[in-house]
Amino acid sequence: MSEAALPAGWPAMSVAQAHAMLTSPGMPFEMETVNIRGVEVRAWKNQPPTLRAVFEACRQHGEKIFLVYEDERVSFEAFHRAVAAFANDLQAQGVTKGDRVAIIMRNLPEWVVGFYAAVSIGAIVTPLNAWWTGAELEYGLTDSGSKIAIMDAERYERLKEHLPNCPDLKRVYVSREMEEIAHPLVTTVESVLGGANDWIKLPDQAVPAVDLVPDDDATIFYTSGTTGKPKGALATHRGVNSNIMSGGCAGARAFLRRGEAPPQPDPNAPQRSTLLSVPFFHATGCFAVLNPMLWLGAKLVMMHKWDVIRAFELIQREKIQSAGGVPTIAWQLIEHPLREKYDLSSLESVSYGGAPSAPELVRKIKETFPKSAPGNGWGMTETCATVTTHGAEDYTNRPMSCGPAVPVAELQIRDPADGVTVLEPNAVGELWAKGPMIVKGYWNKPEATAQTFVDGWVRTGDLARVDEEGFCFIIDRAKDMLIRGGENIYCIEVENVLYDHPAVMDAALVGIPHKTLGEEPAAVVTLKPGAEATEAELRAHVAEHLAAFKVPVKVKFWHETLPRNANGKILKNELKKLFEGEQA
Repeated sequence: MSEAALPAGWPAMSVAQAHAMLTSPGMPFEMETVNIRGVEVRAWKNQPPTLRAVFEACRQHGEKIFLVYEDERVSFEAFHRAVAAFANDLQAQGVTKGDRVAIIMRNLPEWVVGFYAAVSIGAIVTPLNAWWTGAELEYGLTDSGSKIAIMDAERYERLKEHLPNCPDLKRVYVSREMEEIAHPLVTTVESVLGGANDWIKLPDQAVPAVDLVPDDDATIFYTSGTTGKPKGALATHRGVNSNIMSGGCAGARAFLRRGEAPPQPDPNAPQRSTLLSVPFFHATGCFAVLNPMLWLGAKLVMMHKWDVIRAFELIQREKIQSAGGVPTIAWQLIEHPLREKYDLSSLESVSYGGAPSAPELVRKIKETFPKSAPGNGWGMTETCATVTTHGAEDYTNRPMSCGPAVPVAELQIRDPADGVTVLEPNAVGELWAKGPMIVKGYWNKPEATAQTFVDGWVRTGDLARVDEEGFCFIIDRAKDMLIRGGENIYCIEVENVLYDHPAVMDAALVGIPHKTLGEEPAAVVTLKPGAEATEAELRAHVAEHLAAFKVPVKVKFWHETLPRNANGKILKNELKKLFEGEQA
């Protein structure tokens, strides 16, 4: 949307002016230039230097509740005692700075304790995808060379036959196992900590001392690549903690854009509360939600698994202010027929990332939850989550965008043909990003690192454009773009038109083989509860809005939420199997 088309009086201040004001000397979001691995990079001057510093600051929140899981409630003081106890036990097991400590479990209080205990003594925490098979988990443990693994009982059952193939493992901690495990490597988390509701009874002790600096290694998160072996993205303390400042700066920017002064921190304000419905083992859940919430002293309410009715119950019971995760979750909060039976008036923010969202979703959030503001953003595992942020009126006015880059980040659109030529505003090319949040590279994969990380920049593989004001528009993943007879079809464009149909809740476009054209587009859609639509009706709907070559030649219906990976991205390779053997 061009500036001329924006509502009268908007904005009161440009993005560049707002960022300049917020990051000026003496301001909370002040920037400085630092040298990271030989490259000059803008960085947040006032962010906490390490994840240990974030953890140590949490104790000031005392008896306020930090973690809620089912009937378990863990205060900040109890959490501090549990982390200290576990950190000392890890050190007793021989964990030293640089050792890898894997966490393999669903979202549980023990996940959070294990993460901060290990990272606070200098270990490199390696969260593995809890949905992986035993063989995939074995790969993650051996590829990372993890010395310690912390897992729940379900993951242990999946992994136990693979443990002999993980020679680097020296100790396995298993949580929430009802029966005794007779294995020389295994001990229980409860033998160290007891149950979550009893952590407050643990002795008050210090976390072992260790020298940590911002650019020390902190985590290895495995990319969710749908082809080939996952790659471990090695992040630093500075990279992870950049999310704390990026989120706060984005909120302040929204006030300046509407001509208001950002509110000052109020220690007497009600505690913030967030419903966590994305996994900790994904960069969004850990870097963009967990770590900032701990720093802010917020309450984090975890779900065993996503269930919209349970979400309604928790929002009502815990007075949740922020919810979301991926667009599908936002849609379900809006569309469920029983929504009005619950008091959801506390919701102030419904935000998401990890997958494209339809412009209609922005309008629907505002209509359904009048007090709440929609939020979106863009990032990836290789960028420690947040690179761009989008919210409030800016998102309403540019619903197709993922927002401008945060002040410490830079975006470039480069010619995919040479990876060097920087294109003009609004030209579509490959998105490159630079900033303190870019990971060091891929663990033990120098060739893949050299291909993806160049002079401080990460080449994302996303096709995008950036407008004159700096707002980024993700067009599609380069590898997902269809080419029909020499014509490019950007999947997101067709998917957004399908989302605009009143019966469609979820949609994906994939390519199916064609003898002469190479491939043609086909769609897989999930309809809203109680809604009806035919294949012919949906094809006609697309034909009303887009050129004929973009209209899906086939439409198939999927009777549940489309399959997604941990990032929330639709597994299009799975959907393509629906059309196997079919020629367009």
